[in-house]
This record gives sequence, C-alpha cells and structure tokens, in this order.
Amino acid sequence: MAGIAAIPNSGKPKALIYTPTGRDALVAVSLVNEAGVTAVTAPDLPMFAALLDDDVAFGVLTEEAVRSSDLKQVAAWISAQPSWSDLPFIVLTTRGGGPERNPAAARLSEVLSNVTFLERPFHATSFISIARTAFRGRLRQYQARAHLEALSEGERRLQTALAAGRLGAWELELSSMNLSASDTCKAVFGRGPHEEFTYEDLVKSIYPDDRHLVQASLDRTIETGRDYSVEHRTIWPDGSIHWAEVHAQLYTDRYGSAKKLVGVSSDATARKTSEENLRRLNESLEERVRERTAEVHAAHQSLLEQVAQREKAEEQLRHSQKMEAIGQLTGGVAHDFNNLLMVVLGNLELLGKHVAGDRKASRLIDGALQGARRGAALTQRLLAFARRQDLQVKPVDLAELVSGMNDLLRRSVGSSVSIEAQLPPALQPALVDANQVELALLNLAVNARDAMPDGGSLSISLREEQVMAVGGDLGQGTYIVLSVTDNGSGMDEATLKKAVDPFFSTKELGKGTGLGLSMIHGLAVQLNGALRLASKPGVGTTAELWLPATERRPEQPAETDMAPAQAASRLKILLVDDDTLIAMSSVEMLEDLGHDVVEANSGSQALELIRSGGHFDVMITDYSMPGMTGAQLAQAVRTIRPKLPIVLATGYADLPAGAEVDLPRLAKPYNQAKLAREIHKALASEMDLPLKSAS
Repeated sequence: MAGIAAIPNSGKPKALIYTPTGRDALVAVSLVNEAGVTAVTAPDLPMFAALLDDDVAFGVLTEEAVRSSDLKQVAAWISAQPSWSDLPFIVLTTRGGGPERNPAAARLSEVLSNVTFLERPFHATSFISIARTAFRGRLRQYQARAHLEALSEGERRLQTALAAGRLGAWELELSSMNLSASDTCKAVFGRGPHEEFTYEDLVKSIYPDDRHLVQASLDRTIETGRDYSVEHRTIWPDGSIHWAEVHAQLYTDRYGSAKKLVGVSSDATARKTSEENLRRLNESLEERVRERTAEVHAAHQSLLEQVAQREKAEEQLRHSQKMEAIGQLTGGVAHDFNNLLMVVLGNLELLGKHVAGDRKASRLIDGALQGARRGAALTQRLLAFARRQDLQVKPVDLAELVSGMNDLLRRSVGSSVSIEAQLPPALQPALVDANQVELALLNLAVNARDAMPDGGSLSISLREEQVMAVGGDLGQGTYIVLSVTDNGSGMDEATLKKAVDPFFSTKELGKGTGLGLSMIHGLAVQLNGALRLASKPGVGTTAELWLPATERRPEQPAETDMAPAQAASRLKILLVDDDTLIAMSSVEMLEDLGHDVVEANSGSQALELIRSGGHFDVMITDYSMPGMTGAQLAQAVRTIRPKLPIVLATGYADLPAGAEVDLPRLAKPYNQAKLAREIHKALASEMDLPLKSAS
C-alpha cells in the first residue's frame, strides 16, 4: 500500500507500518493518525527495514506479514541501535501473544525486543492507547538522547580545557582507595599512558619527606570538607625528582559521608626550579642585595600587577560569559516574540481597514495596536540587551542630537530637576544609531530623575577620549563619551555590580522593567563601545556611554517622500517563510497592496517554483528557516535569476558568520507601509533608480 501516506520531513517522529493487505494498512494508518502520529507505509518488508531510522517513533506489523519472512535486516537494524534507542513495535495478531497459544510470538519477541502484541479483533481505542504509549516512550528516548549529547559535549569541552591547561584529572574512591587517573595525570608522576597507576604507586612516588604533609592535607579534607590543595615533590621511575601541584574537592553522599576526591594535578617543576634558582642566587649575592633591592622590588610589583590583571581578566571573563548566556536566552525569546507581534500587528492593521466605519471596533483595534507596539518596544529592549536588534549606524553629531532632545528631556525629568549641558561644538561625529542613542539618553535621564525624588541637578556632557591600551573592554581608537551625572541617592558597590543585569531594578514592583541599563549596555557593546557606571550612596551616579568616533561627516537628510502605502503597479511576489502565521499575515498585507502573491514555506519549495519557470517580480524571504536559510536561498536564486530583486526579512541586527549577502533588509516586526517601502527600494536598487516614492 505504498502511497497511502507520504514520508514526512526528516527529523519529525513518524510511525512506520507494513501490512500485506490494503484494508489493514488503511485501518492502521487511520488509527495512527488519530493517535496524533504521522503514518508512513512500506510496500514490503525489505522497504520497511530500509525506512527504519532514528525518526521512527514506533513500527506496526501484522503477524502474518512477518510469520515466515526473513527478518535479518530488521534484526540487524535493531541490534545496531544506539544506547539511548529501543524502538517499540506493535504486532497485530489473531492469537494471543503468549508462547503457549502463539509460539511464533516468542520468535518475534526475541527479534523485535520491545514489542506489544494486540489480538484481533480489537477496539480502536485499544490500538490508539497502545500507539500513544509507544509514542510517549519513544519521546522519552529522544529526551535521553538529547541529555546524552549534552553530556558528551560537556565532557569534550572539559577535556579540551584540561588539555589546554596541562591539567591531569583524577578520582580517588575513599572506601576502596581506588585511583583513576588520566594520561596527563600519569605524566605528572612520570608514568606513560598505558602504565598502571594505583594509589599505592602514587604514595610510593611521593618524596619521603613530603608524605606526612600530603597525608595531613588528605585527612584535613576528609574531616572538614575543605578543598584539598598541596604541592609536593615526586620521584619518577627513572629516579629524577619533580614537583606536583594538586587540587581537589571532596564529594559526599546525602548523609554527609565522604565518598571520593575529584581533582587535577599539574607539573610545577619548572616554577619550583625557577624559585629555587632565585633563592640560591640571592644567597650567593648577599653583598649585592642593596644594589638589587630596587630591581627586585620592581619585579615584585610587576608580578603583583600581573596577578591583579589576571584576576581582573578572570572576573571580566566570568561576567562576560554570564551576560552572554543570559543574552542568548533573552535574544532567542525576544526574537520569537517579535515574530508573534508581527503577526498581531499585521492582522490588526488590516482588520482596521475593514472596520473603518465602526467607531467602537476601531477604538478597540487602536488599543490592541498600542499594546502590541508596546510589546514590540519591549522586545527591542530585550534584543538590545542581547545585542541582536537592528541598528542603522551612521555618523551622528552627538552635540546636535543632545541639543535637539532638550525639550523632551526637560519634560521627562520634570520641573524639580535642573538640566545642565556641556556640549563642545568641535567634537568628531560618532558612528551610532541616532534613534537608539536618543532612547538610551532618555533612559539615563529618567533613571536619574527617579534617583532624585525630591529634585536635584542633572548634568549632560560630551568629551573626546583616546584609548591606547589593548585588552580592555574598548579597542584602540577615538571615542565620544556621553556622560550623564546626577546628585541623587546613588548605589552601593553590590547594587552597582548588578545594575546592567536584565530585569534587575531598584524600583518598586510594577514601576520598572529592569531592562533600561541592560538595553544601553547591549547597545554600547553592539556599537563597539562600552557603558561605564560610577556611583556612591548619597553622592549620585555617573553613567558614561563610550561611542566610537568617525572622521566621516554626518549625512544631510535627503528631501524624499515617504514610500507609499499603496503600490504603484501590480507585482507578482514570491513570499518565503516557514512560519505559517507570519506568512499568512504578510500575504494578506501584500494582497491588500494589490499584488499577486505566491507563498512558499521553505527554501527548497521556493527554488522549485523558480526552477519550474515561474515568473516573479520580487522575492521576500525570511532569514531564519530550517534546512536552508534566507541567505542561502538568495545565493541559489541569484544563479538562476541574477536580476530578481530580493528582500531579506529578519529580526536580528547581524547575520551569522558566513552569511555574506548584500540584500535589502526588512526588520521585523514590520507593517504594511514598511513592507511597501522595502519592495520599492529593492525594485529601485535593481533598476538603478533613485529611491523615491512611486507616484
């Protein structure tokens, strides 16, 4: 019965069915689909075995189909399953599954392993219940696979880190004193990778004078639970003496009993040799101590500075990793929410046109639009923190920008707060997104106002700074520093450290999202700048936004009309988006503009439409699609239709590495007017026309 159900896309769980009669196949397919699983049929047993893969949720067979058949292919696949997999099978039989009534069932149970027999005739609900149980069991296996892959990746990273640091890992079971050591750990004690290395060998390798120190440290760790840390000499099998540095932690059971030590060892011979040579040199040069004091002091200070720099770098790295992890999570959630808001905004905008005469409906739709736009603004803050919002970076005169916001800032902070601006006129332009910088400045001003409930003064200044050092949070170059200082309540050191964390707020519940400073931090980093905060309780806070300067001059605004909300001519448009809701909304907006629209839900489907000779005036494609991204689709289409105007829709500012494609960008969420403008820009760019609105 091949052809009853098409094979689904790879990666989606499916039920694989083989029955010798068409009626049984139709019944099985119907019941499997009713159980909520996509059904795929095989015309014969070899094809059934060939279609077995990890995406099969369970298999359905009839006893008569396999009673006298060769099951070697099926058995070979089952025996070759990975450790996480135990594919369930449902066998439809005319007799019970017990070996007394049905001896063939024992053979099937041995071959298929995870098998459930269902005696016919059976009620549909019995089959559906068994199918759903098998499907749930398979889903749990998929979850186990995901956990195993995550554990494997974590182990690979750990081993890479240990190898990079030349650290040897080891474990010591305290009940049996059984020692497990890595190859690197064995090398620290002079042993080869394939040599046996027991705890007794370890004890014997310790320099006799140091064994008491090692044993005392071990006893103290087991007794108190404190970390194990010791340096001692070792004697290698060739008789040479080396130094080992050992660190470990104690693992206990749920009752608090010590179970094992897990730690790392490293070879400290080179460092200890250097220290010993230095000591001997100092002893032999006592008469020159005075002459060398200054030099030794300088070396000591240099060492302290290096240690301090290393500690600072480690702290910055930990903070960066924490912020990056939060940023990835936040950016992903905001990106998906952005897509949902685009559907809501697009449909509400179109719906508003159909209820133009209904005042109440129009008011309700306007309210819904305002709420959706607030949600869009919130996602922009989230994307700004994650450094994924779409930026329009241009040379901007920051003095002119701040001056232009004077009235807005005064209205925002109120009459109880005085504003003083220090804006030197001869500063270089900054390479920024003017709208985002305005939003950041407004956020800083509002934060300052909230820190001065009884009024105060707010100082806004600009200055130029040169960064010469390498390795900090800023690269070398010239920066324009936008500084906002208040004399409000200020923050203590603990609060200051968490100030840019997302959703952290010192305001009362319901009076702040905790995204203001995190958004500004994300914007600054995305612009290759930085946000620096300084604050003291009772003194006030200074926020400095360091933005890269440029020698390019600000562009003069062109006197062009806004792109029309209605298209100048009827176009045939190919719309590609794997999200059916977004595709449906976008199709409706395009058809409302008067265009003919053909929808494709994947890159391969769009390529097939173009290869089949379909004529299109414009292609609009989403970037983030499974299988083939919008950038990959655009490159493939260019080889077929080099002159076809293409618009790339995305909610991210930067495409991933390797997606080097120069296409007009349509930022999500977009409305009908923005959609029309980007189509017009794409057509004008392809035809080398000036970007003006159509008449």
